[in-house]
Amino acid sequence: MSMRRLLMAASAEEYAAFEERVRRTVYMDNLSPQVTENVLKAALDQFVNAINVQFIPNYINPQSLPRAALVEMETLKQASAIIAEMADSPFMVLGMPRPVRARAAEVEMFDSRPKKPGRKITYKWLDPEDPDFEVARKIKVLTRKHASETEFLLNQHQLKEEENLANQQLENLKAHYKKYELIDGVLSDNTAKKLADRYRIPLSDA
Repeated sequence: MSMRRLLMAASAEEYAAFEERVRRTVYMDNLSPQVTENVLKAALDQFVNAINVQFIPNYINPQSLPRAALVEMETLKQASAIIAEMADSPFMVLGMPRPVRARAAEVEMFDSRPKKPGRKITYKWLDPEDPDFEVARKIKVLTRKHASETEFLLNQHQLKEEENLANQQLENLKAHYKKYELIDGVLSDNTAKKLADRYRIPLSDA
């Protein structure tokens, strides 16, 4: 057998193993940003044996948006079971307000996927007269639209966070002021001095 055929056979075997891994993998989203690999594995241990967790990076706003992950199960049966279980019952991890969602993983979700045997990728500039030119133009416009929508949603999310923080700070300020009023009242009406005398506790004039 020639070297080329050996390489093709090895490539085919590698891709077949990759496809088997994809079938055992579940895509999960709505995960809290605080969820780690150990936390997720521990949560799933009651149903399945998760052998690998790969979080999908969120390059836009990694601190506040829900996370997503590719979770590889030990068997295809376990992968199907956890998808069915999450479809029927809410599955919460680390107090996330929305239940975790799960569905079968797809080949395109893996950034380290091997090259599919026999697949060739070609590149070319499209002429306006080319039948594919209009399709490419629509995809370009749609991509920009999605980017604008994502930016808008992120800005709205940030504004909501800032509003919540401002309200929280206001509530804290009110609580501290009430404590100050209470302490000031106790000192001004000599209640503090009376209690100090009763329990023989020295009271500082400061």
